[in-house]
Amino acid sequence: MARIVVDAMGSDNYPTPDVEGAVQAAREYGAEIILVGDEKIIKPVLEKQNTQGLSISIVDAPEILSMEDKGEGLVLKARAKDSKNSMAVGMDLVKDGKADAFVTAGNTGAGMVTALFRLGRIRGVDRPALAPIFPTATGTCVVLDIGANPDCKPENLLQFAILGSIYAEKVRGVNKPKIGVVSNAEEEGKGNELVKAATPLIKNSGLNYFGNVEGKEVIGGKVDVAVTDGFTGNVMLKSSEAVAKLITDTIRTIIKNGNILTKIGGLLVRPALGQIKKLLDPGEQGAAPMLGVNGLVFIGHGRSDAFAIKNAIRVAKHAVDVNVLDAMKSAIEESLKK
Repeated sequence: MARIVVDAMGSDNYPTPDVEGAVQAAREYGAEIILVGDEKIIKPVLEKQNTQGLSISIVDAPEILSMEDKGEGLVLKARAKDSKNSMAVGMDLVKDGKADAFVTAGNTGAGMVTALFRLGRIRGVDRPALAPIFPTATGTCVVLDIGANPDCKPENLLQFAILGSIYAEKVRGVNKPKIGVVSNAEEEGKGNELVKAATPLIKNSGLNYFGNVEGKEVIGGKVDVAVTDGFTGNVMLKSSEAVAKLITDTIRTIIKNGNILTKIGGLLVRPALGQIKKLLDPGEQGAAPMLGVNGLVFIGHGRSDAFAIKNAIRVAKHAVDVNVLDAMKSAIEESLKK
């Protein structure tokens, strides 16, 4: 049984969504759940849930890493051996072999820093990357990095390509994932200096290299993995989320303010709109994996509800079941021999 640590103090509205989502996941997916956080806050919420027959426990961690924790103060809280915040305690459970994966909807920066100090990197990985799943015209695409590394070297993009390829294959079930390098033009030789230098490294790596891809090719489903620096990736993520929200909000407003025929049409297309909403809802994936750290860490939106937390646990459990961490370690080791 996969043992998943859930940061019960992670979401903006902790601990209710975190606890409720954890209970739902334990019931639906058969995972063992370890809730970490302030026990006196978590326990009353957990006691309201039906946990009969479920494997759910609480590990007390009375401190919280918030959005206000930054810079040197964050580093001290992340690295101190006696840290009692929920992220440090939870990742220590993974490091000590008492759990298989860690899920949080907390401060992304805090999650990255804590993972680096508590778990360390996979040998051969210089910089871990956040890798969310983008919906596309043909399915999904793993995009990395989306914010952990604003400035990258060509070697970093090669490592992202290897990690993303393994994740797409093992967790997303894609056979020989196609790898694209995000650029401002499809033609090889175009792009900034980072793209130009990274292209031959990825092309000669043995991966299923597709070529340069613009944003439209990523959303169009031309590749299964898109690699880029964290600055560009973050702009892509935030822009795509904003456009998706604009479209859905505009459609809703037009239907609401329209005439009787418009309202009737809105009723008729409601099932289709529901499918679109599901496609664009980040809660369907729940959390993005941090690839490259020596442990399975998944970071979700602070606004995550119970549905998103449940799905984050589902994805984490699947990653444990398919042994994706060892697969990534082996792939990176092989790359070091070339």
